[in-house]
Amino acid sequence: MEWSGRLDQDSGLRFPRDQQDALTEATSYWSTLNRRDFLTSSPFVASAFSEPVTRWLVSPTEPLTASSGRLTIGRSHIEELHAAADAARLWDSRFGGAAWKSQSLTTYLYERVTPLLSGRFTERDGRELFSVTGEMARLAGWTAFDAGKHQTAQRHYIQALRLAKAGGNVHLGSYILTTMAMQALMRGFTSEAIDMAQGAYERVPSADPRVLGFAKLIEARAHAREGNGRTASECLSLAERLQDRGMTEGNGERPWIDFFTRQRIITDAAEIFRDLKLPRATFTWHALGEMPGDAYARSRGIRLSVLATAHAQSGELDHSLRLGKESLRLFSRLQSVRGVDYLKIFTASLKPWQQEKQVMTYIDEVRELGRSLALA
Repeated sequence: MEWSGRLDQDSGLRFPRDQQDALTEATSYWSTLNRRDFLTSSPFVASAFSEPVTRWLVSPTEPLTASSGRLTIGRSHIEELHAAADAARLWDSRFGGAAWKSQSLTTYLYERVTPLLSGRFTERDGRELFSVTGEMARLAGWTAFDAGKHQTAQRHYIQALRLAKAGGNVHLGSYILTTMAMQALMRGFTSEAIDMAQGAYERVPSADPRVLGFAKLIEARAHAREGNGRTASECLSLAERLQDRGMTEGNGERPWIDFFTRQRIITDAAEIFRDLKLPRATFTWHALGEMPGDAYARSRGIRLSVLATAHAQSGELDHSLRLGKESLRLFSRLQSVRGVDYLKIFTASLKPWQQEKQVMTYIDEVRELGRSLALA
């Protein structure tokens, strides 16, 4: 498929009402993504989520359009896609979103998945095909987000949400909407993040408790960024209760939400209280769970940076720098732009010691990592 040279600035941002138009939009975006440098450098625009979120909230499911393609989709195709999604999740957790294999997801979506979407399938297989494709599109967005390609990630998320609707999968749709809320939060749009997280929770009350709990956890983080400790704590408590329920009600299904464990709540709670500038609470939550291991290197780097910031907030320079250096080493290996964002929060907490040589050296190292990733 040759590119005509015409730039479509809205590619990937549309959320068509018609199902066939939605599939065309998604596959067109995947086919041209790697040929359009403007997507990787364009800024995140929170307002671009307005139409997709509104249309999903109005109707998170839809009837499946009859298929008439030449290729017959069977269980072997579906199982292959699930295996590919599982492998991509594991790779991303261990090596980061900027790793070559994580970035190859878009190529896989276009070259392997696109022909399947135009195939012939049963109701069951069609729903599952669209759902697992939505899952993979969400992960492509997540890896782009981790690599600092924010508008590319935003467009992947929009297509993922539309595919979840086509699949009639309210659990996945709610999860994707919460992921969109997390991106808005991390880009500084806390109010929009709260709205989206609340929508993900309220619109589908029958969803997997773990999905609803994740929505409340992200809402808690957004409230913390706004300095609203009381509401953040209330949302955090509800997330805990929903996670407990999910361990019995949803365990064994939907592997894409298996990350939402007690350990994940502890990690995010530490971050919540870091943002509220309550370091003692951060230390208390950290003590409730083990540090993430090598299989979750990015999560380990995040936790280290959060603890480093809390120690700086407590006036403990040496301890905070030791943890900050360990976090920097991890993120340097992972090539994670999102990790650099966490390191920048830590360096901001070092302001009282900004004239000390060891602090100046560390800040320069963080800046150098940021520059190197920007050029990658």
